[in-house]
Amino acid sequence: MDTSLMTEFLRKSGGAAVIDGGLATELERHGADLNDPLWSAKCLLTSPHLIRGVHIDYLEAGADIIITASYQATIQGFVARGYTKEEGETLLKRSVEIALEARDIYKSRCESTPSDIVDRIVLKHRPILVAASVGSYGAYLADGSEYSGNYGDAITLKFLKDFHRRRVQVLAVACPDLIAFETIPNKLEAQAFAELMEEESINIPAWFSFNSKDGVNVVSGDSFVECATIAESCRKVVAIGINCTPPRFIHGLISSISKVTTKPILVYPNSGESYDPVIKQWVQNTGVSNDDFVSYVNKWIDVGASLVGGCCRTTPETIRGIYRSFSNKRGLSLSDTILTLNK
Repeated sequence: MDTSLMTEFLRKSGGAAVIDGGLATELERHGADLNDPLWSAKCLLTSPHLIRGVHIDYLEAGADIIITASYQATIQGFVARGYTKEEGETLLKRSVEIALEARDIYKSRCESTPSDIVDRIVLKHRPILVAASVGSYGAYLADGSEYSGNYGDAITLKFLKDFHRRRVQVLAVACPDLIAFETIPNKLEAQAFAELMEEESINIPAWFSFNSKDGVNVVSGDSFVECATIAESCRKVVAIGINCTPPRFIHGLISSISKVTTKPILVYPNSGESYDPVIKQWVQNTGVSNDDFVSYVNKWIDVGASLVGGCCRTTPETIRGIYRSFSNKRGLSLSDTILTLNK
């Protein structure tokens, strides 16, 4: 396993890289009905072309890393929907294949288009990574518990490792560039992921990303710093960070992580909107605008983040704004890189 993958990737990316944005929001905007326990993973069954299209949208907005549609995809979840274990594994692999296909399509477009950006679409030769998403046990439950981290006393370290083991193995076999353990809500699950990565013969590097609702702890109330320390101690983890967290907390959390790690720090917050797990909807008018979100980016880079993107409710427009903010950080001039057909 190449643990230098992220360091080399960032070097080739000019020191900072762009992660993609929200998947479910965009799938719904394109007509997908995600009112289902599988959430965005439902489209692996019903409309994989929509997933591929959203991946391409993010690449064309400037994303350097695209995350697969497997956050809520589990073998147990597919079996509960009437599929066999083997069919569930095939769908997990398909999530990675769709992202790899999107990358190939995007690269072919870059080869056939001379300009870096045409009609606000980024067509630029650059390193692009595919990250296979692994959501928490709470995401499988589909009851909002990934936002509380409260699994109850019956859920043990062994249970969580057994729950995730085969899923992680299957995703790794599909050959993504890395595995993204996302929205980790408590220390127990962080430990489960770390031990799985060490115990299993998984030769794919990983990142660990936690969520917080107070800027000090992960959502369960466990210390954010203690969770980051678990990730730091896992030799297969190549980046540590924060996702699905309001933008206002990110600056302080980056500072906290930087005290316990020398690994690259990644941040991909949500829009700041509140999610109501009872009605399974986002509460309107509780977040920040795209412009406000993007205005934070250079401050996050200045305090230590090197990979920035968006999570729930962020869009290709958000990512395009981050890409433009990054131009100066990458030693590029916007006037040199932003070309349109109108010029």
